[in-house]
Amino acid sequence: MRRLLPLLAAPLLLAQAPPPEAPPVYNAADSIIANAPAGHWIDIAPDDIMVMETAAGTMAIQLAPLFAPAHVAAIKTLVRTGQFDDGRIVRVQDNYVVQWTARPDPAKPKAAPLPPEYERPIAGLSFTPSPYKDTYAEAGWVSGWQAARDPATGTAWLAHCYATVGVGRDNPPDTGDSTELYTVIGHGPRHLDRNIANVGRVLAGIEPHAALPRGTEELGFYKDEAGRVKIKRVRLASQIPGFPKWQMMDTASPSFAAVVQARANRTGFFPRPAGAADLCTLRVPVRALK
Repeated sequence: MRRLLPLLAAPLLLAQAPPPEAPPVYNAADSIIANAPAGHWIDIAPDDIMVMETAAGTMAIQLAPLFAPAHVAAIKTLVRTGQFDDGRIVRVQDNYVVQWTARPDPAKPKAAPLPPEYERPIAGLSFTPSPYKDTYAEAGWVSGWQAARDPATGTAWLAHCYATVGVGRDNPPDTGDSTELYTVIGHGPRHLDRNIANVGRVLAGIEPHAALPRGTEELGFYKDEAGRVKIKRVRLASQIPGFPKWQMMDTASPSFAAVVQARANRTGFFPRPAGAADLCTLRVPVRALK
């Protein structure tokens, strides 16, 4: 009997052992995005993607004609006529923006100022409100874009978040002509909402540009030509054979609603889920199809 005891006890001990713990899920949003059905994604038109090759790398920028049609049309004209080619990154301000300019062409007249497309009528937009309170306005999403609205004035606008692309201007509101653009590389400066025309967002390639040396002059401008970063070439994706197809998640879809909840209430890592989220932390998933 003594020899049989270990053999009889082993199955009993195995039966009483607790099951192994499942590995914690640190970012459920990634799983939701990876498994979102094809119908929860929206194709991005190749003619609305601006591809900027610089000495630091390549940025793919999605333009937003839904919010700034005049500025986007002007940008596309500048791209097609090659005026961004041989331009320069002239400003990198820490926790704020990277700014670049088109190449000045003395043979061409100065571009005409554009209307201040800081906001647009709500009419005609499908607005999905955020479930969380926003400091600045009623926040949410419009057709894949982080946006905000004011029912009292009947207007909506793109929010200034990380990777947002806006138009530089002088003090008068109607002095932006789309020859100077910037992208946000720090905490979302939402105080700029409705004060500057937002024309798009960076889809890919922001990292090496956000890591550029900071300008030493006021507002992060580079002191001289030696510090400026060369823009080699800028084209629209529609001009590039074989350029990948890009999509953004439909912000009215159940998948995106699940992503919002997962990002606001991370499980497995946070002992105290926030239960809330700022609009700029609720970025819209985008993807390039191989």
